[in-house]
Amino acid sequence: MRIDKYLKVSRIIKRRTVANEACAGGRVSVNDKVVKPSAEIKAGDIISIRFGEHIGHYEVITVRDTVSKDQAADMYRILDEDAYLNAVRSEA
Repeated sequence: MRIDKYLKVSRIIKRRTVANEACAGGRVSVNDKVVKPSAEIKAGDIISIRFGEHIGHYEVITVRDTVSKDQAADMYRILDEDAYLNAVRSEA
């Protein structure tokens, strides 16, 4: 699955266009390598996202094409995230 779609489906980033822009802007890396929006993601990968001075690190647990809002958080594990990113990700 493409990284931009994964970020949207897992609800780490709420909109795919925002996820696409973050990847295209060099703010998303997978396993410490900056990736483009089309980069493929698989279970076990470590995703790092930078928003200004805020950085979040997430481990991919599972990759699914569709998932309900309630089950989206089961697709990844938060390794490190500050309060700001937690609040942004948790918004309804």
